[in-house]
Amino acid sequence: MGLAVKQGAAKPDISSPEAVKKAFTAAKSISYPDAKGGAAAGVTVEEMLKKLGIVDELQSKLKRAQGGAGAMHMVAKGDAEIGMTFLSEMEEPGIDVVGPLPRAVATPTSLVGFVSAHAKDPIAAKALLDYLSSPEAAAAYKAQHMYPGK
Repeated sequence: MGLAVKQGAAKPDISSPEAVKKAFTAAKSISYPDAKGGAAAGVTVEEMLKKLGIVDELQSKLKRAQGGAGAMHMVAKGDAEIGMTFLSEMEEPGIDVVGPLPRAVATPTSLVGFVSAHAKDPIAAKALLDYLSSPEAAAAYKAQHMYPGK
C-alpha cells in the first residue's frame, strides 16, 4: 500500500505510524478505492484508518474512487491532495509516488495460489506456481512495485 501526491506537490512524511497519522489529519482531501465496490486496497485503507484511530475525524476528507486508478486520477487532477492504493496501481500520469506506507499501519496484501483437486493438468499448474514464486519471477514483481514472497 502506498501514498501519492499530485506531481510537484510537497511529499508528506510517511516514515512512521505517527507521521502517517499527522499527514492524514493535515491533508485537505484523501482519495482511495471504494471498499464497497470490492477494492481490496480500499479494505486495507479503511482498516488502517481504524487502527490509527482517525476514521471519524477524517470522514469529511475521504473521497472514495472506483479502483486504484480512479483514486490516482483524482490526485492527478487535483481533486484529492493525497491518494492511496496498491503501489502496483500507481501508474497515473501527473502523480508522484511518495512511497509505501509502514507495515505497522498498512498490512501487506498477500496473494496465494494452489492447485485445485479438479485441475485438468495438475503438473502444469504446479509448474506455473513454482515459476511465479521463483527468483526469476521476482524481477517482474519488483517492476510492478510488488514485493515477492514465498
